[in-house]
Amino acid sequence: MSTLQLRRPPSGLDHPEAPRGSRELWPRLRAAAVRHGPVLLTYGVLKLAGFAVFMYLLDSAGDFRKKNPRFGGGEHAWDVLASWDGWWYQQIAQHGYDPALQPVPGATGLITLEGNSAAFFPLYPTLMRLVSECTGLGLYGAGMTVSVIASFAAALGIHAVTTRPGGPRAGLVAAGLWAVWPGSGTEWSGYSESLYTALAAWSCHAVMTRRWLTAGLLTCAAGLCRPTAVALVAALAVAAVLTLRRRGKKGAWHPDGPRPGVRRPLAAVAIAPLGLFGYLAWVNYRMGDVNGYSKLQDGAWAHKFDWGVHTFNVLTSIPVGHFDYLFAMPFEDVIGVCVVLMVPVLTVLLIRLRPPAVLVVYTVLSYLMVMTTQQYFGNVSRYLLPLFPLFVPLALAMRRLRWPSLAAVLGTAALASGSYAGYVLFELGVP
Repeated sequence: MSTLQLRRPPSGLDHPEAPRGSRELWPRLRAAAVRHGPVLLTYGVLKLAGFAVFMYLLDSAGDFRKKNPRFGGGEHAWDVLASWDGWWYQQIAQHGYDPALQPVPGATGLITLEGNSAAFFPLYPTLMRLVSECTGLGLYGAGMTVSVIASFAAALGIHAVTTRPGGPRAGLVAAGLWAVWPGSGTEWSGYSESLYTALAAWSCHAVMTRRWLTAGLLTCAAGLCRPTAVALVAALAVAAVLTLRRRGKKGAWHPDGPRPGVRRPLAAVAIAPLGLFGYLAWVNYRMGDVNGYSKLQDGAWAHKFDWGVHTFNVLTSIPVGHFDYLFAMPFEDVIGVCVVLMVPVLTVLLIRLRPPAVLVVYTVLSYLMVMTTQQYFGNVSRYLLPLFPLFVPLALAMRRLRWPSLAAVLGTAALASGSYAGYVLFELGVP
């Protein structure tokens, strides 16, 4: 007597005639969801909590910043998210660039030149325009879309960098810190911080995993995003030189890997600065001045290299209760001082972990560039937001906490970030 075998009818994915790609797609998607889902969920929940508090505070504030339609005004409280730099990015996306060094008639103070869009780098407004045309969203919505997606990409990159020395748990904590860090209010706004940080994080990860061409291309793109990308370019170059010198010597964070060749690191070094210096060269050419971009930053926005004089004035004034320095904004500046003093401590802790040179050079040079520049000091928490390697030592220490304790710490910081990282930056100061 034979036994009747009952079999499940083959599905489309199991059928022998189904395309090979379709049989492999779903397992890959499931694996990606398992691998990246916790990171995206952690960052998204924490960021959404802080964002909700921020929007509540904005709604409670009334019409303080909504009066000026150019720099954050509009019918809704959330229009402030595209204020100041966000307004300029929208103008670039809509009208393009018109580089010029145009004097202000009769000007005798710090501001001697008319501000124009050439001070703002092109990658973010280009993506804003592209998303707007592809989706039908307005420029405001398109810019927010780019920033939000880039912020999640940055969280994944920060997780990937931190996971190498600390494991997945530390990587998850680092992604959470990215959501609540001072200045994180600009991550979901019409600003380029999220995009630049995502490119910087994945570029450093590519260097750490010896994918040199990828690192070079990402650094090149970062150079089209912000002028501080010069620190990332230098970090990649230093890492390439050290790698070529070691010729494959194993390091603490590179337990395995092939011996590096010569061509790929050198190609990465050659590609990396093209975006940054290409844009600056174009602006200077259009202005008819070999130093046009720097003159524009100085004459139109009072941003200039001053060897740290302005930073020193702020750091010596605030502790004694004086706010008579240039561009004083008490609430923002106190937060800025806390961040500025915290960075050296975290940098020392980072160096003690013996990380790859690319992280150390990127962090130190980025910090020095901000500290030696005259600018709105209150914005320093935003300018230092891309220093994601500083999350590594904190994440390695916090990974020892149990999950309830971690949730309490990061959750409380997330709720508080609606004020110190969002409301103070956008409503009480100039982001």
